[in-house]
Amino acid sequence: MKALAIAAVLALVSPAERLHDLFDREWQARLDESPQLSTSVGAHGADDRLASFSPETLERQDKMWRAFLSELDELDDEELSSEDRANAAIFRAQLEDRVAGYRFGAHEIPFNADSSFWAAFARLPYDAPLRSLEDYENYLSRLEQWPRVVDEQIAQMRRGLERGMTQPRAVLDGIEHSATSHIVKDPAESAFYTPFVELPAGIPEDHRAGLAAAARKEISRSIVPAYARLAEFLTGEYIPAARTSLAASELPDGAAYYAQRIKHFTTLDLTAEQIHQIGLAEVARIRTEMKEVIAEVGFEGSFDEFLTFLRTDPRFYAKTPEELLREASYIAKRMDGQLPALFKTLPRQPYTVEPVPASIAPKYTAGRYVPATRGGTQPGRYWVNTYGLDTRPLYNLEALSLHEAVPGHHLQGALNAELDDLPEFRRYSYLSAFGEGWGLYSEWLGLEAGFYTDPYSNFGRLTYEMWRACRLVVDTGVHAFGWTRQQVLDYLAANTALSLHEIRTETDRYISWPGQALAYKIGELKIRELRRRAEQALGARFDVREFHDAVLLQGSVPLPVLESNIDAFIEQQRGAGRE
Repeated sequence: MKALAIAAVLALVSPAERLHDLFDREWQARLDESPQLSTSVGAHGADDRLASFSPETLERQDKMWRAFLSELDELDDEELSSEDRANAAIFRAQLEDRVAGYRFGAHEIPFNADSSFWAAFARLPYDAPLRSLEDYENYLSRLEQWPRVVDEQIAQMRRGLERGMTQPRAVLDGIEHSATSHIVKDPAESAFYTPFVELPAGIPEDHRAGLAAAARKEISRSIVPAYARLAEFLTGEYIPAARTSLAASELPDGAAYYAQRIKHFTTLDLTAEQIHQIGLAEVARIRTEMKEVIAEVGFEGSFDEFLTFLRTDPRFYAKTPEELLREASYIAKRMDGQLPALFKTLPRQPYTVEPVPASIAPKYTAGRYVPATRGGTQPGRYWVNTYGLDTRPLYNLEALSLHEAVPGHHLQGALNAELDDLPEFRRYSYLSAFGEGWGLYSEWLGLEAGFYTDPYSNFGRLTYEMWRACRLVVDTGVHAFGWTRQQVLDYLAANTALSLHEIRTETDRYISWPGQALAYKIGELKIRELRRRAEQALGARFDVREFHDAVLLQGSVPLPVLESNIDAFIEQQRGAGRE
């Protein structure tokens, strides 16, 4: 009788209502399991907690994600609207990714060559809400819990060592620096003490000294010992015992793992061989355009000699970090002025330009976008790496700035967060093929906005596009076809004008983060293909501002969903033209 009663109730609830109830329950579960995610999206009920990474927690979470998948399987897609079918497809892909990640043991490698759980935690002083006494007490509570998180993560990495689920030894030189930089003698010198240097007006005067003292105590008691323990583990246990192979296919069940990573990062059913061939074709095409620029500037010498000239001539490099940051800021502000001509809808949230934190800069990429916390008082951040100025060429800076700030990641990400008509899980989804594809498309869009008038800057744009095409070749080369680290270094050095330092850091990134490098070029190729389709179909009625709305205002979506969205946009515009 109970089963019949449940069936009777469900019969009264539409498939769409059941689906959105499932979305809401899964999203709340996700926030409950990840307090820092909860904070970042403006839900502050768990601001005093950090997530658990114990084996029991991870196993329980896996069962929970599988249960949500089973509920989704019970719904009939045919009874849903096209919009909800897209929502369900994105939702399914996210759940399947989490289940696959647990099955393969991805949690046993909680870092790569330029990102890690411990470097992410060092963002707490910037990401945590810090306006009231309660906010500061919550912050101190999180500092106190940090040793527990470190111990849980070390335990996971030890399990990985036991079964060969590790990062390759070849990419680990200096990885401990991002931990040792937080081992300070004076707690007031810690990055975690920054919020206590100048307390906000909302903190009562009689609590200020006590909060500062509590911070110094917690940094000395929790933060410094935990980072010291982590650094000792990395140098004493992890690095010496890490695997000597490079390929993801050499991990336990590695071939299946890499195939899953390809699907995750491209959202397409492509094989490593197909991607490798796409990359080779793009490298050849872009090489031809690069040679045209070399001829334009009148350089007499070989392609390799031109690259050496770019890497070594002082005119192409900033003299001080401030100079590099000023130039990046100027480029970004110039593009701000071009946005109304290219975009119908713009986000409200501002962004700023800052240097990459010193603790991670030596092994970090040239630049990156760091999104703002929803409902917070901080802007989005375009990080520019000022470490090793002789490796940060100015001729790449226009392409980098357009990718990371506007019209790239800041514009796309800020708009995504402001889409109130999407389910919550989609407002905070980031699908790499869409997001990174948009970033690379944004570099190309600079041509329409009047950038790259200097031929060296245009060569920088091409070298960035070539860099992403090379990624298709070298990522699959390493993880599927047995390439060595030196082969990757040589291939990038021979085809791009990236500095040799950046080539080394990027090579280690691709080796340590299988599949991620594939997202950029695969996504950009699809967006440009869809734009050509719209231009050809609509002719004089094509409006680039409307096209960009059609791309961005459905949020971050898999590439097949984007294609369906643009096909619908084309039909809608055709219909409007016939009215």
